[in-house]
Amino acid sequence: MLLNNLPIEKAHDKIITAIRAFFKKACADKAVLGLSGGIDSAVVMALAAEALGNKNVHGILMPSPFSTMHSINDAVTLAENLDSPYTVIPIGSIYHRFLKELDPLFKNTDFDTTEENLQARIRGTILMAYSNKFKALLLNTSNKSELSVGYGTLYGDLCGALMVIADLYKIEVYELASYINREKTIIPESTMTKAPSAELRDNQKDTDSLPEYSKLDPLLYALHEEGRNPDELEKEYGKEFIDRVLKLKSSASFKAMQFAPIVKVGTKPLSFREKWFEV
Repeated sequence: MLLNNLPIEKAHDKIITAIRAFFKKACADKAVLGLSGGIDSAVVMALAAEALGNKNVHGILMPSPFSTMHSINDAVTLAENLDSPYTVIPIGSIYHRFLKELDPLFKNTDFDTTEENLQARIRGTILMAYSNKFKALLLNTSNKSELSVGYGTLYGDLCGALMVIADLYKIEVYELASYINREKTIIPESTMTKAPSAELRDNQKDTDSLPEYSKLDPLLYALHEEGRNPDELEKEYGKEFIDRVLKLKSSASFKAMQFAPIVKVGTKPLSFREKWFEV
């Protein structure tokens, strides 16, 4: 791996083994996840299909008014490449109904992360409904980069019984995707090359809210895995950039206390297990 110094094939096998062990302990054999057309959900679905069998992993595509057609096509292509079942449930009408009912509260306010998170929470509700109805455990698709800096929605895309790639930084997820495609194309090439986006508003990119992963991930690794002091990193990254990342990390800590179990890949997975707060 690029950051964890673990050979990619060993990281891959470690995750597969962990998924199988988790499902065996939970007395479950079916999984469900949200498919967005992005790299994270693609990698998780491919890993789950290998671990549990392709027919035991159900992908649900939930396009909103801000979803792009290329992402929908990528998600469908992935499921078909895996020969795994999938369902498309557009959430536009549900989303607009929520907005209508919330209008007395939100009247005269601007569109912001509230409306973005609403879409994620609608999707989380649909996924959990499927999970309950068909006894399928929900797989979370968040990566370590996003989780470290709070780029996720509680009760939305942070839902799940197991966080499959939460111990992989974003640049490691891409490396794993390339390994998954080592013999044939499973994850579409367009998924690998397009700019990451949550697609919760028009023309959104991850870099609207976060630094480039190529710069963010090494800093997160230096701070978390290596335990280096921010002061000694200033020459390499700059004080302003480090302060920005530290603020994001601090602001995200309350979310991290509510994470589902994480598949451990490296030496130091995110851990905020303290369930109390005191001064």
